[in-house]
Amino acid sequence: MKRNALVCLLIMTMLTHKSEAQTGISSKIKLTDAGLGWAGNSINTVVFRKNSLVSYKENQFISYYDADGFVIIGKRKLTDTAWQLKKTAYKGNIADAHNSISIMADGEGFLHLAWDHHNSILKYCKSIEPLSLELTEMGPMTGEEKKVSYPEFYKMPGGNLLFFYRDGSSGNGNLVINKYNLTDKKWTRLQSSLINGEGKRNAYWQACVDVRGAIHISWVWRENPDVASNHDMCYAVSYDGGLSWQKSNGEKYQLPVTINSAEKIVSISQNTELINQTSMCTDAAGNPFIASYWKGVNNVPQYHIICKKGKAWKVQDLGFRKTNFTLSGKGTKQIPVSRPQIIVWGKGKRKNAAIIFRDEERGNKISLAIAKTFKKNNWKLIDLNSSSTGVWEPTYDTELWKQKHQLHLFVQQVVQADAEAVIKTAPKMVQVLEFNF
Repeated sequence: MKRNALVCLLIMTMLTHKSEAQTGISSKIKLTDAGLGWAGNSINTVVFRKNSLVSYKENQFISYYDADGFVIIGKRKLTDTAWQLKKTAYKGNIADAHNSISIMADGEGFLHLAWDHHNSILKYCKSIEPLSLELTEMGPMTGEEKKVSYPEFYKMPGGNLLFFYRDGSSGNGNLVINKYNLTDKKWTRLQSSLINGEGKRNAYWQACVDVRGAIHISWVWRENPDVASNHDMCYAVSYDGGLSWQKSNGEKYQLPVTINSAEKIVSISQNTELINQTSMCTDAAGNPFIASYWKGVNNVPQYHIICKKGKAWKVQDLGFRKTNFTLSGKGTKQIPVSRPQIIVWGKGKRKNAAIIFRDEERGNKISLAIAKTFKKNNWKLIDLNSSSTGVWEPTYDTELWKQKHQLHLFVQQVVQADAEAVIKTAPKMVQVLEFNF
């Protein structure tokens, strides 16, 4: 009887501790509904949206496609739970999950919007005045944007914008950068071919702008449209607004960067399930951190973090995944894990890192892996919700994180079939999840 009583006491203690932990996490989370959005594929939740959410001062903007493919934009005060939404006149080909929406607010509060791109002519507009949801007519930037994929906006510290996109196709494309100047409110071409695939391959990049205005880019090469041909991780940085570029050791690049001149910071072979278009960020000192996944511990795809310590690039395999999968094939894939987002905060010995991800092993919930950077085997895994998000990938308000270290995630439960197939499903609620560290 005494032994049974002890077992019962242990079980009750464990359940109590688990309940307290869940309550502790729940108390740090705020979830706000925006509106119903298209959910028949992952177009609203792909990781390369820059951005899905963006803040300007005390205001926050959101964008997504509704069930009919119309672009919805919205805004709220950061302290509000209710969104003011507007159904625009613009539509996208929602059957293709590549054709996502990207938004950014410039230094005066004008909202910029690009949508519906997969090797197609630019679709771009902006708000008619600061903080307005009324948009201009669709128009060009420089007029040269004829074959656009993966449009991304980045804001510089002074409020000017950069616009990244791929010119070309999978396995055969170049990275182009435009610049928007607040003074004359015009776009100009900054780099016609920063990273050149030489007609044989293309770079799939992730980028960030640090608090000092340095522009960091890392990328993998793809040799052909098959995802399995991704290989290697490379790096470049610009300290003059994107005019000139250099390697991490200070060596100047002769532009364009090609496979022979690129700084390879990690050698990763083809056919190792290396994913493309993940994320990167910097710490307070401007040191870059890159998150990705490829085969690692137990020969299964594992999340990895890459950063530079001293003169050497270091790689940490988080190593907590158990199940295998393959990325072989073309087009958008139905993958059991999301591509990760990475954030870093704190300084010196108090520096912390987290990756935000989704994994079938954890029930496709919104999950975090948190640790002091490069403390091996010290990653704490937590879930921020209790139900499946389908094949959701994380995107967040990058400007709010940079300004206030507040994490606001764009959340929607979505499905995805291999290639560009669509699964018949009802619209699902678009939400913003706020997590207080």
